[in-house]
Amino acid sequence: MEEGPPRPPPDDEGAVNDAEEGPPRPDDLDDVEAGPELPRPKKRRILPFEQQYLDALPSAAMYEKSYMHRDTMTHVAVVQNQGFIITGSIDGHIKFWKKQQGGIEFAKHFKAHVGPVDGIAVSPDGELCASVSRDRTVKVFDVGTFDMISMTKLPFLPRCAEWCHLRGDPRARLAVSDDATGRVVVLDGREASAEAPLLDVEAGSLHRAPVTAMRFNAARGAVVSTDEKGLVEYWDPKTGEAAEEGLKFKRKIETDLFAMAKVKTSACSMDVSKSGDLFVCMCADRRVRVFQYDTGKLKRAYDESLQAAQDVQQSGAETFHLEDMDFGRRAAVEKELTARQAAGWKEAPLGNAVFDESGHFVIYATLLGIKVVNIVSNKVSRVLGKVENTERFVRVALYQGNPGQASKRQKLSKLTADTKLSGPDPVVVATSYKKDRFYLFTTREPEDNETAALGRDVFNEKPKEELDIGTERAAVSGALLPRGAVMHTTLGDIWLRLFPEECPRTVENFTTHAKNGYYNGLIFHRVIKGFMAQTGDPLGDGTGGTSIWGGEFEDEFDSSLRHDRAGTLSMANSGPNTNGSQFFITTVPTPWLDNKHTVFGRVVRGMDVVRIIEKVKTDKEDKPLEDVQIVDIGVKEHLDEKELVQ
Repeated sequence: MEEGPPRPPPDDEGAVNDAEEGPPRPDDLDDVEAGPELPRPKKRRILPFEQQYLDALPSAAMYEKSYMHRDTMTHVAVVQNQGFIITGSIDGHIKFWKKQQGGIEFAKHFKAHVGPVDGIAVSPDGELCASVSRDRTVKVFDVGTFDMISMTKLPFLPRCAEWCHLRGDPRARLAVSDDATGRVVVLDGREASAEAPLLDVEAGSLHRAPVTAMRFNAARGAVVSTDEKGLVEYWDPKTGEAAEEGLKFKRKIETDLFAMAKVKTSACSMDVSKSGDLFVCMCADRRVRVFQYDTGKLKRAYDESLQAAQDVQQSGAETFHLEDMDFGRRAAVEKELTARQAAGWKEAPLGNAVFDESGHFVIYATLLGIKVVNIVSNKVSRVLGKVENTERFVRVALYQGNPGQASKRQKLSKLTADTKLSGPDPVVVATSYKKDRFYLFTTREPEDNETAALGRDVFNEKPKEELDIGTERAAVSGALLPRGAVMHTTLGDIWLRLFPEECPRTVENFTTHAKNGYYNGLIFHRVIKGFMAQTGDPLGDGTGGTSIWGGEFEDEFDSSLRHDRAGTLSMANSGPNTNGSQFFITTVPTPWLDNKHTVFGRVVRGMDVVRIIEKVKTDKEDKPLEDVQIVDIGVKEHLDEKELVQ
């Protein structure tokens, strides 16, 4: 039975209004049930003038050229305003290269360290370059003249270094972190002294764990550093105090600066955008994290782990897909690299990420190639070297400039729609895992015609196998080195017998310096009665001198050569494997010097002259009051026994 209309409510519940009810008011529309709304489509952010920014970056799918070091490469750096590329390797060698239009040109080679090059830092003004090594030394170079201007022996093992001064500052501040603690010392790079640093930031005042990466934010005048615990700090390089100027937060709990600490990872490297607004960290968990400086917020995070790469491979995305065999080989290399890096920073090279000059793109190496990521639109714009299936690129550096016209280079941060770039020649310089080469990615693909005589892999060094053979031959060629020398001094002549078979490099260094006149006119700068007389320093104060190879060289100890008598000729040094040009002659047996200093000769005639030198009057620094000089040193292939009879 159909149900009729409902009855009107009783009078006590309200009367029925006979007036017709009109349409609802706009304010009441929200009360009308209309079901769930569709989500509004997200509007993808677009970078204005993106193509012009990309035109200022390398675009070739393959590297154009590669050049060699003598051993596995560890670091690359660029000097934008002067157009230089600086490279380092595990044998301690550093090379300077000049950027030319369409390529690079070799400039200078240094045997800078006894151990591997563990870090290279370029000053913000492009005038200075510093390198650190596990041999506990810091070397500083003048970029424009290719000269080594200072060398500092550190009391600790350095982890990383960073320049933290601006053009025109009276001090060239160089911050160096301690690998064992959270300590950071700031030295004067031009007059570096570990005993009297400009600033000593003790462990615990900023970082409690060793600092793994730090960069100077030149636009804000502050250093950004991070440690093994993943904690991030901003600090003033002049005072060591926390830097707070220009920040939009009062407490770090308001930021994402604990993002790495929360997942128990740390940064392997760091870079700051030119504007100072952003900094990027390549982390040990294979994630690239981009932070906003003033808010401390995490802007972007990109997962570049092996698992993420496998997921992309299985998805079949055309941009990143590889042949199964190729991907399997790359995955095996990636596992090996990851395992070695997990064993510690000394065991394998660590990757890095860098900004382009505009600050809109981040560039870093992955197992798929070198990615150029647009952090505004949050997409991969390019992948360089994807087809280079024999290389696992690790570290990168970006040069964006117009060689020879660096001062006229247009600023990418001020582009407009009508801007036309005046012919820049951008280059990504990359190292590769277990390779003794560095690779140049440009806007040009490599030449593939047969007239390209040398090909794209330039053999500017002998293959390592040939170098090893050469080293072995050099070791047995001691018989070809001089066996004697006569030192002519202002107080008389001293005849020396040398031991080239036992210590060939030391004898080669000494005799080559002698032939070249290096020792002519040098003084005996340190004389101690009842001990020894020391010379060989061109500065005359015990702090100067280099080997014939441009740096220091290793000790050569032999059990048959001891400091067991007066007249022992031995190398002066500042620690293990730091031999340069200085040497000394003992006046008594000094057995405590065994296995600390290299014995490479004996006085066979003229010991009376050594005694005269020993007895000269000296000041409180053991320097003779009246100069005793080396006139010259004559080198003899063999010592004639008749000449030794006095």
